[in-house]
Amino acid sequence: MAAVDDLQFEEFGDAATSVAANPDATTVSIEDPGETPKHQTGALRGSGREEDDELLGNDDSDKTELLAGQKKSSPFWTFEYYQTFFDVDTYQVFDRIKGSLLPIPGKNFVRLYIRSNPDLYGPFWICATLVFAIAISGNLSNFLIHLGEKTYHYVPEFRKVSIAATIIYAYAWLVPFALWGFLMWRNSKVMNIVSYSFLEIVCVYGYSLFIYIPTAILWIIPQKAVRWILVMIALGISGSVLAMTFWPAVREDNRRVALATVMTIVLLHMLLSVGCLAYFFDAPEMDHLPTTTVIPNQTVTAAKSS
Repeated sequence: MAAVDDLQFEEFGDAATSVAANPDATTVSIEDPGETPKHQTGALRGSGREEDDELLGNDDSDKTELLAGQKKSSPFWTFEYYQTFFDVDTYQVFDRIKGSLLPIPGKNFVRLYIRSNPDLYGPFWICATLVFAIAISGNLSNFLIHLGEKTYHYVPEFRKVSIAATIIYAYAWLVPFALWGFLMWRNSKVMNIVSYSFLEIVCVYGYSLFIYIPTAILWIIPQKAVRWILVMIALGISGSVLAMTFWPAVREDNRRVALATVMTIVLLHMLLSVGCLAYFFDAPEMDHLPTTTVIPNQTVTAAKSS
């Protein structure tokens, strides 16, 4: 019975108090196996962020890309499918416009602004605004140049709106489509090429055209030298955005192919800006109405005055 009396329940208080009372006692700490010590977690997070920042420059875009991949996509025939292309807030649009106006050397426009949430809202309205800016500015420029001439009769040219819309939207959609197809083809040849989606390429081209909106308004100034200076500034800014964005996508390819691709991108962009300036602002005007002088037995048509 003495052995039974020795087996008694004993209440234990705080572990620290028990250890202080009996230093020779052995203590066992039981923790949740899924729980990670705080000091280790902080160290791991810190080192991981530093490595990601060094390798990628900004890992926020990759996190959002992974999260976006987990979202369920709706069928393409539903309204919700196309609604995702316009799911962007005002802050994101302004931030991307600012990025297209102030390109940062060494920074990828797609990774920095677009990849987290590519949209069609900004490119669509930028192209629409540019269409009306070019058409209206072209009409005003024509009016101001010939203002005060007695033989000049102003006739609004509404056809310029449809022509500008055809040119701008064809460029903003067909060129990205061709570039996307070319990058996909080269990606099958060279495995290390960076790939962009078609939506990302359209987004880049759309935002790169924003600089031409204020440029088209300033083209109203009836000075050819000023107009060409403005077009060169706009071409330098928007062309640098395209070159710095698509150079990382082709630099692992053959050197000649990479240089030819970037030069073609810039050349097509140059043709767009110079073509719009030459057609809508520097084209010879045909708005003078012929004046007729009636003479007995003869009708003489006066030549146009230049």
